[in-house]
This record gives sequence, structure tokens and C-alpha cells, in this order.
Amino acid sequence: MDTKAFKRSLQHSENYHRKGFGREAEVATLLQSEYQSNLVQQIRDNNYTLQLGDVTIRLAQSFGFCWGVERAVAMAYETRQHFPTQQIWITNEIIHNPSVNQQLRNMQVEFIEVKQGEKDVSVVGSGDVVILPAFGASVQEMQLLKDKGCTIVDTTCPWVSKVWNTVEKHKKGDYTSIIHGKYKHEETIATSSFAAKYLVVLNLIEAEYVANYILNGGDASEFMAKFSRACSLGFDPDKDLEQIGIANQTTMLKSETEQIGKLFERTMMRKYGPSQLNQHFQSFNTICDATQERQDAMFQLVDEKLDLMVVIGGFNSSNTTHLQEIAIERSIPSYHIDSAERIGPGNRVEHRLLSGKLEVTENWLPEGTITVGITSGASTPDKVVADVVQKIEELKTAVSVA
Repeated sequence: MDTKAFKRSLQHSENYHRKGFGREAEVATLLQSEYQSNLVQQIRDNNYTLQLGDVTIRLAQSFGFCWGVERAVAMAYETRQHFPTQQIWITNEIIHNPSVNQQLRNMQVEFIEVKQGEKDVSVVGSGDVVILPAFGASVQEMQLLKDKGCTIVDTTCPWVSKVWNTVEKHKKGDYTSIIHGKYKHEETIATSSFAAKYLVVLNLIEAEYVANYILNGGDASEFMAKFSRACSLGFDPDKDLEQIGIANQTTMLKSETEQIGKLFERTMMRKYGPSQLNQHFQSFNTICDATQERQDAMFQLVDEKLDLMVVIGGFNSSNTTHLQEIAIERSIPSYHIDSAERIGPGNRVEHRLLSGKLEVTENWLPEGTITVGITSGASTPDKVVADVVQKIEELKTAVSVA
């Protein structure tokens, strides 16, 4: 399939919308009341610090909603305003935040269900309105919706679209796209759908395995068993790794994406020599600015003297998980929660471990004078952060009285 031609034809269709409906002013007040917080703004204005008795709250200097997320949510709200009576669907969560997605459900926006690993698009009728989320949708999904005659509202983040353009360049030069990401993540599924040949590597360990195979060869059946669900159909590691290009899921850890890119650049230089490098390796900067800013701010925050860290964001939010990893690497007691409701009753917190398991920790908030670091992922509204700050204040007061 000529994915570039398809996207071009879709974008010229009268049923395709990528710029909203000119109703920004109508939804701005609503978005502000539902997602912003005067308390969080006060903390920002006070050098990202709030003193609550013997608790010092330190916010990261970059956290919460990024521009791409704000844009996607605003477009979803505009869509409901513009089509007040029509059936509206979202192909997935608009962003990885439970409170935002629940608000859309309250507005009678339906979410296409996943059944046996596949989205059940059969529920979508001809003429229905379908919103594509911030992390995009696969070419196959978009084709199906176009063929159904749906009105498509595309909120895909421009940074994600930039990665798709990179993959198109790889394909044009017959390069295999090596994508740093999670093969089951919606964004990586969408990105890989634009590639002719691709391989998804989760981390530096998997990348080193691939690099070693490029240099020294190995057991192709073992390779395919390892990456069976993370590569293009008919992938052949003995042929399809001769020319490679680097791409990434925009929410991955910036430093690791850079390490992986440099690893493969060195690998191809060793195998083919400096003079032939450009014929065998391509790399473009596709690291999202917002993801990078939040990670940089997190590194700055964990350099301070913190007694514990609270990381707020959806449990399926990749960029939030990577913020949590930074705290854990510094051996700071850290708790990833998706809402203030995870705190209490009593001095307890239910939080997500890096393994994905939920765990309840008792007496997580120490007595006495403490400093609590707080950050949130790019899909987390300020209001959720404010709710967590207030819950910590209530709990610390109760602990002190006890």
C-alpha cells in the first residue's frame, strides 16, 4: 500500500478534519474549569514550591499537559460541540488519563472496544464521527474508517506525525525502520503501519542483541522467536538489517533513544566502514520536545534532597512510567498513582510498580518534616495534581495529630 498517497487522499477528503472547527473560544472556559488549577498556578509562581506545615512540596519545573495533549482534548470537545446530535466514537483513549476519558464518556462520546486483541470497528456506522487520538491510528484503521464514509477528526500529535514522515523516508530508501518503543503501544502500532519493513526494540538490551546479530550473525530462528510480535510480516534478519533507519515512540526515555541511535550508528560503521555509513544507516531527530522537557525537569528535581517522590499519570502512560524510572534509579521512594483516590484511607497508598503490578504501601508518608517531590505525565491535568497536593496535606495533618 502506498501509505503516503493514502494520507494525501485522506487529507483532501471533505470528511477529514485536522484543524478543529473554529470553536476554541467555546470550549476554552470549559477546559479551564475542568482541568486547570489555581493552586498549581500559585505553586508555579512561587518557584514551584509550596509549604504546608512541616511538608514542603516541590514541583518539577515542567510537568503535566503538553501542547499536543491540550490540542487533542480541545479538538475532542470541539467535535462534540460541532456535532451535537451525531454518534461520536474514539478509536482509543484520547490520551492516557482516566479522568479526561471519563469526561468524554460523560459527553456521550463512545470508545471503540477491543475484542480478542482487535478493535471492533463493526459498531461504527456510515456517517458516524470518529476521533483519532493524540497517538494516532494505523493506516489500516484510517482506510477502514474512510471506506465506511465516516467523518474523521484527526487529533494526532504533530510530533507523532513527524515520526511517520521519518519512517516514510526510510521506506523510500529501502531502509528497515528500527523503532524504539513498545510494540503493543498504540503509537508504535500506528508508526509501524507506515513502514514496509520494521523491527521494534524495547530498550538498549534488545538493541544490543540486534547490533550483535548485525555484526556477528546468529541463529535466525532464535532471533525471530524473540521478535516475532515486534517485526514486519516476512522479516528476515539476515537481509533486512543491511540498511536501517532509527525511529522512536515519542514517549520513550530520551537518553535511551539517543543511546540506541548511537549504538546502531557505530554498528553499521564497524560493519560497512565510515565511507559507506550513509548507504546503510539513517537517523533523524524525532524526540518529542515535551517528553524531553519533562524528563529534564525530573532529572533536575531528583537532584534535590527529597524524602519521597509522587509521579502522577495514567497507569498505561508510557511517558509517566519513564518519569517513575528516573526516581527509582536515584533510589528515591517513589509512588506512581493515577489520581488522588489512590491515597488513603489512612496513611496508605495504592501505586503502580514498574512491573505493572498494583501494590498497597502502608505508612508511606513519614512523620516529621519532609520534602515531597511531585511531577506528572504529559496527559495529566493540573487539577489532578492539585487534588494530590491537597490529599497529602490532609493526610499529613492527620498523621501529625495521631
